[in-house]
This record gives sequence, C-alpha cells and structure tokens, in this order.
Amino acid sequence: MSTRRPPVKPADPRVHRLEVLRSERVSPSFQRVTVVGDDLHEFGDMGFDQWFRLFLQLPGSESLRLPRAATSLWYAQYLAIPEAERPHCANYTVREFRPAKSAASAGAGAGAGADAAASAGASRAELDIDFVLHRGESGELEGGAAIWASTARPGDALGLLDQGVLFNAPDDATQIYLVADETGLPGTEGIVRSLPRASVGSVIQEVPTRADVRPLDAPDGVEVTWVVRDELDPGAFAGDADGAGSGAAVGAGVAPGEGALAALLSRSAADPRAYAYVVGESALATGGRRHLHAAGLPKNRITFSGYWKR
Repeated sequence: MSTRRPPVKPADPRVHRLEVLRSERVSPSFQRVTVVGDDLHEFGDMGFDQWFRLFLQLPGSESLRLPRAATSLWYAQYLAIPEAERPHCANYTVREFRPAKSAASAGAGAGAGADAAASAGASRAELDIDFVLHRGESGELEGGAAIWASTARPGDALGLLDQGVLFNAPDDATQIYLVADETGLPGTEGIVRSLPRASVGSVIQEVPTRADVRPLDAPDGVEVTWVVRDELDPGAFAGDADGAGSGAAVGAGVAPGEGALAALLSRSAADPRAYAYVVGESALATGGRRHLHAAGLPKNRITFSGYWKR
C-alpha cells in the first residue's frame, strides 16, 4: 500500500507562452502578477492547489525560450537550452484562474473609454500568481522569481507548464486538515474555494504579518486559524541548553513554519478517517506529517510537501 496520497495529473498538460497584464502589491508579503496569453483560454483549470512550472526570461537574454514537450521530456529540452538563455524555472500555485468571457457578454452594458477597455480585457482568460516576498537579514528582497514579480511590467514574457493537483482527499474523508505557511497560502485559498460546501475540518494558516491575513472562502464547517508570525513570542520557540526545540537563536524572530507547526502540535488527536494536507517550509511539512501520523492518521491519508528549506 502506498504511504502517500498520489497527485492528480492534468488530462491535457500544455506549455503556455504568456505575458504580464499587471503586477500589484496586495499585502506586505505578497506580490500578485496577473497573466494572459493567446491560448490561456485552453488552460485546464482543476481548482484546489493546481501548480505549474514557471519559466521566466533571464535579464539580458533576447527572447524567452521554452521547452516544447508537456511530458517528462520537458526537463531534457529545458537543459538543452544554452545556459545563457535558459529561463529561470520555479514551481508555483494558481492563485485564481478566470475563464475568458464571450465578447458579447463582456461588452454588454459597457460604455466608452476606460469601461470599454476593461470590458475588452475581460474577454481574455486571466491567471493570478501570488509571489511571497522573502527578505534577507538586511531587508533586501531574495529569490529570482520574487524579484522578477516586483519589477514585472505589462507585456513581460513568461511561460507555464501545468502539473496538476497535489490535494487528493479520499471520497470517504470525514474531515479535512490543512496546514501551511505563507508559501502555501495560494493553495489554501484554492482548496477551500474548491471544497464541497458540506465539508468539515480545520485550516492552520501562517503568514508573516497581520496585514497579510485575507478572507478565505471556506465552507461553514471548516474552522480557519490564522497564525501571525510577527505576533509570536520568539522565546517560546528557542531551544533549551541541550539543543532541543526549534533551535531559534535568542533574540531572533520566529522562523517561517514554526508557528503553524506549533499550532498543529498542540492538537493531540486526529480522526483516522480524515485527510491532511501540510505544505510549506520543509520542517513544517515533515514535522506535521510525523505528528499527524503519531496522532492516529494513516500515512496514506496525508499529503505533505516541503516547498522550500530554510
């Protein structure tokens, strides 16, 4: 028997060549880039935590070169691109996909000028990508994708290869447990929006600041707990003299993922017929899985993924 829930693959994965429509700061820790493309209307929207390979043109390169294959051959084709022209590649989650509207429905009731232009834009499919803005000790922005997102301008080129959905709850799941740090927030949004409205369970969502908290379209039976990292006491997470605990340095802030993991660890039991999804910093994903299994949840009812490692 598998000890891990299998991901759900897209029926018709494609490599999409896209361009930036707009980029905006939506909260202190998130930059949202909205993209469009000639064939984006053919994107197979699966909801939940649908993820993709993101390809970004390198500064100084003349054009964006993309792999052609949407199968496992894509990586060999990607590596075959000369290094000086090979795009930056990273994994991201769909924050929201909005299908194209027909020209007739988009134009209905629209006036001239700006309203007409907005209506025309609505006739194209749009996809939102949220980028977490990680910063170093001196406050500088880190990560090629986050830097790109913060400086993205309309018309900038990018590529996308659909990879499907990690979230895969069994049909007989009695409850849904979601645990994530900020890198998992777009997935959390998509999952709770896609859940049947009769679903029950809980969400533990960590974000860096109170201003990063946002409304979630969760079913009434799903309890949402926000963990705001800069409001936590770092002393509660520091290791003791023997090196136990998180190992956070005295005087340092709480590390990403620690708050969400602590909130999960405070729950001593898990319904063995539930389904859990734990994503974010590596220690959160592995520690959350370990705790949930020890609390009674079978391993094959847990999806976990370390998006990054501190």
